[in-house]
Amino acid sequence: MRVRTATGIISMIALASILAGPARAQMGGQAASPPAKADCKFADGKTIHVDYSSPRMRGRKIFGGLVPYGEVWRAGANEATTFVIDADMNVAGKTLPAGSYTLFTLPKEDGWMLIISKQTGEWGVPYPGEADDFARVPMKVGKIASPLENFTISFDRAENACTLRMEWETTQASVQISEKK
Repeated sequence: MRVRTATGIISMIALASILAGPARAQMGGQAASPPAKADCKFADGKTIHVDYSSPRMRGRKIFGGLVPYGEVWRAGANEATTFVIDADMNVAGKTLPAGSYTLFTLPKEDGWMLIISKQTGEWGVPYPGEADDFARVPMKVGKIASPLENFTISFDRAENACTLRMEWETTQASVQISEKK
């Protein structure tokens, strides 16, 4: 009887060890799409903050492949990408009141749209729909010199504006954001 119990315990430990590896890869530093953030601070202390998950290319075709053209994309992975501003902002000519939003994009071969959704707190998909859009603004799209493995959101600050940049594979999409005066 003891041999059976010992064999069962050893089998359970072996199974747990096998299953723990993938779980660690998802939860630890080896996560497939680790959490990331980007911030921009204006001269007067007002801020823009973005939280997102940064997926990896891992040999895949991204735009026009994993991320199909003409379909709304969550601009990252896992949870929805959050966009928090502590002052009214001007995003490509549209006034955006201080608050929390969710970012999506609509990538197309001939241009991108940044979608700023009023709906917050959701998982990254499905997209809640146009009824929850606060604004859709065009993004400038260009190519980067060499493929970028990690999806990245960053900001460039110049004078009174922050330029939000999304880069992945060989694509860069950007939009300018300034404080509403």
